Amino acid sequence: MTSTRKIILMMSVSLDGYVEGPDRQIDWHLVDDELHRHFNDQLRGMGAFLSGRVTHELMADFWPTADADPSITGPMAEFAGIWREMPKIVFSRTLERADWNTTVMRDVVVDEIRALKAQPGGDMALSGADLAAAFREHGLIDEYRIYVHPVLIGRGKPLFPASDARAELRLAETRAFGNGVVLLRYQVTGDAR
Repeated sequence: MTSTRKIILMMSVSLDGYVEGPDRQIDWHLVDDELHRHFNDQLRGMGAFLSGRVTHELMADFWPTADADPSITGPMAEFAGIWREMPKIVFSRTLERADWNTTVMRDVVVDEIRALKAQPGGDMALSGADLAAAFREHGLIDEYRIYVHPVLIGRGKPLFPASDARAELRLAETRAFGNGVVLLRYQVTGDAR
């Protein structure tokens, strides 16, 4: 019996539930070497990165040549290689093409996503609050890995906007990092949309 690969939402969030500040600030993210090594370990075995246009363009502006900077830390330099080599799917209605091993998909089409999940390869890492909301509406997320940062930013873009989508979850893991970030890993046990 073949198993389908999972779609795993991996996002950093403030304690009050925001993924970015009101002007898209993410300077409150506490990513030190320990947490970056953890991200690398998690992402190295993935089969693809799934992101929206904004997230993809932010990543593509920095990671392709990040390891050429001699001041960059070991885990960051390592991630640059992981990012370059990983197949990427960017969801965008405006992007005509994208470099760095990237495929452009126009919309979240349930049958197309299920076909992706049925392909061989590692699980897929999903990022971006707007894209996550679209996947969540269709019950396409299999696991949530939420990294809660010890900061209250007051306002900004929420990780989970109001929605009628509901999912039953089972806590699979918690982990506290030295910098105060806490991983909450939940597996979807039932879809009650």
